[in-house]
Amino acid sequence: MGNEQPSNPQDDYKAKETKPQLGERWPHGGFRGGGGWISSDRVISTYDLVEQMHFLYVRVVKARDLPPNPVTGSCDPYVEVKLGNYKGKTKHFDKKVNPEWKQVFAFSKEKIQSSIIEVFVRDKEMVQRDDYLGKVVFDMNEVPTRVPPDSPLAPQWYRLADRRGESKVRGEVMLAVWMGTQADEAFSEAWHADAALVHGEGVHSVRSKVYVSPKLWYLRVNIIEAQDVESMDKTQPPQVFVKAQVGKQVLKTILCQTRTTNPFWNEDLLFVAAEPFEEQLVLTVECKAGPSKDEIAGRLVLPLNTFEKRLDHRAVHSRWFNLERFGFGVLEGDRRHELKFSTRIHLRSCLEGGYHVLDESTMYISDQRPTARQLWKKPVGILEVGILTAQGLVPMKPKDGRKTTDAYCVAKYGLKWVRTRTILDSLSPKWNEQYTWEVYDPCTVITLGVFDNGHLGGNDNSAPGKDSRIGKVRIRLSTLETDRIYTMSYPLLVLQPSGVKKMGDLQLAFRFTCLSLANIIYLYGHPLLPKMHYLHPFTVNQVDSLRYQAMNIVAVRLGRAEPPLHKEVVEYMLDVDSHMWSMRRSKANFFRIVSLFSGVISMSKWLVDVCKWKNPITTILVHLLFCILICYPELILPTMFLYMFLIGIWNYRSRLRQPPHMDTKLSWAEAVISDELDEEFDTFPTSKPENTVKMRYDRLRSVAGRIQTVIGDMATQGERFQALLSWRDPRATSLFIVFCLIAAVILYVTPFKIIALVAALVYLRHPRFRSKMPSPPCNFFRRLPARADSML
Repeated sequence: MGNEQPSNPQDDYKAKETKPQLGERWPHGGFRGGGGWISSDRVISTYDLVEQMHFLYVRVVKARDLPPNPVTGSCDPYVEVKLGNYKGKTKHFDKKVNPEWKQVFAFSKEKIQSSIIEVFVRDKEMVQRDDYLGKVVFDMNEVPTRVPPDSPLAPQWYRLADRRGESKVRGEVMLAVWMGTQADEAFSEAWHADAALVHGEGVHSVRSKVYVSPKLWYLRVNIIEAQDVESMDKTQPPQVFVKAQVGKQVLKTILCQTRTTNPFWNEDLLFVAAEPFEEQLVLTVECKAGPSKDEIAGRLVLPLNTFEKRLDHRAVHSRWFNLERFGFGVLEGDRRHELKFSTRIHLRSCLEGGYHVLDESTMYISDQRPTARQLWKKPVGILEVGILTAQGLVPMKPKDGRKTTDAYCVAKYGLKWVRTRTILDSLSPKWNEQYTWEVYDPCTVITLGVFDNGHLGGNDNSAPGKDSRIGKVRIRLSTLETDRIYTMSYPLLVLQPSGVKKMGDLQLAFRFTCLSLANIIYLYGHPLLPKMHYLHPFTVNQVDSLRYQAMNIVAVRLGRAEPPLHKEVVEYMLDVDSHMWSMRRSKANFFRIVSLFSGVISMSKWLVDVCKWKNPITTILVHLLFCILICYPELILPTMFLYMFLIGIWNYRSRLRQPPHMDTKLSWAEAVISDELDEEFDTFPTSKPENTVKMRYDRLRSVAGRIQTVIGDMATQGERFQALLSWRDPRATSLFIVFCLIAAVILYVTPFKIIALVAALVYLRHPRFRSKMPSPPCNFFRRLPARADSML
């Protein structure tokens, strides 16, 4: 499916509705509680958005009284669970006859080809073959079924049997064997037979996990002033600035323009910090010693947890700090690091809890809550997502002389990230995992990405690589109907240097449940971000810089989890490169603007047709409507709102039944030329040769010139309006104010109905009474001066 070329690529790039069999179904056609293997009072399933998958679970708890090796006198036991061709092993213990493993093995029911389960206990040998200590055999037909929320199946002691199973031998092993689904608590931590070929650290990266983004704060450091700053050059006062560093974030104040020992700045420096606070604020007061030389006059180190946490815009108390002085002069010796009452710095610092720390674009924001938990409101809904399957994935890497894909899916909403288990060596993986998020604002977006696991080893490359991106899906919650289950198949589209490419399809089931309709309606009248963003907003440059720092911090912290969520995954999910220049994106945004005016253009064309009497019946009806509105002006506003109401009702028939998806036509991903794609995927700074950069720079100048012309034309029209009364053109202003006086008198003595009726009749007059020349008002307006003639 993924390699075949569809007859119409546009249809293949669209999201499609699917009809999977969701909910828990048990063998023999029974539903939960409906005459299958079991019957339960609990009919409603918590896993109703995924297809049910059956697993055979084997829990190996511990063993006791194992026989020691007669030669070495010790026992290094481990357990091997065998089901047909699948084998799973626990770790072994050195010299322990009563080991505890507490490990669970899971075997997919679809791949079970044996009627018995064998559990072997062996003694690991370094040189020769491992010794056989005993085994326990279970019949598949006798395995009980367990359904949450039933309590876990109690493990039991089983006597070990010999190789033939005819007699018992020394030793016992505690086991529990049951049939369950992915809803079982043991599912996420189990060793899956599908991952039998993964060893070492790679075992951890194939399991499903839930991650939580670190709690991010904005650190505001207001550097007010310093006192008694000394420099090595005693002949003149120093020219001073302050450099502040938090982790890898470095900011500087402006250079104090006056040379003084008591410089003054009153400048805010903003950083992003994450709990737990591991970094420190390092301040250095530096003097300008030359064009490219600075000397340190003092240093201050402050732990971040000492700063006050502010929830609103109340004033924060300032404090003076003594700096650790860097000695000037050789004679001071080891005394130069002593704390002296010399240079001091005046600071006002706090951790801002009233802001939402942006680590993703506001266009695709998934969370808008402020940092301080006490400012959070109650959730307004619940989002449930079932990550079902992927179909027709493109092979991503070589393995054993062929190409394959080890796919997993990541979903990010709010502070919660989820990662499904990795399905090895499959182009049509089945995950069927369900996750839930609390929703605090419906005007948010959940992002799901599919990746190829490059950290398993065993591929043809010697070292593990990066996790390759397969595709991404975004779903805006406000486009969903409440309490409706959507089952959709989304194409995974990736823009590559060769063009847009479909990498497969991702099948999802999701539902947005409303907890409080009143709260949702209330939210629609309030700002998206917390009020601190509007009371004390950041500059555009600060927002971009802080978002970049926040993304780096999130990527580092999630990369330290076990298993790690790697940097390339986090950056792709957070759209780290969305701000980079792209000719394709610029074209797409330009045509988005053009399409916005399509309705106005269509309306103006319709009015022109009415004025030209192309359809006399329509023109006569417009005359009648206008006469009615003139005679009864109180009907004008009600008619406008009634008209909009009728349009909304009419458009209800053609409403979208599925949430929108990536549009390759809207993105201009199909019409883009190869050189523009090469430019978009270029590194920053560029790695291209000089001629290519020169050509692209000239093209960029051409595009920017056209944008500049459009913006200049818009500015010119506005300045012409200003020139009507500014006396830049004395004759034009004289004519206009005389016209205004005459118009005021006429409008005063003439009823408004008559004025409006005459104006409408003139506008709607027959073409034989029209001239192809521009009207006098248009000619007058175009002759007005603008400030463009004053530009260099």
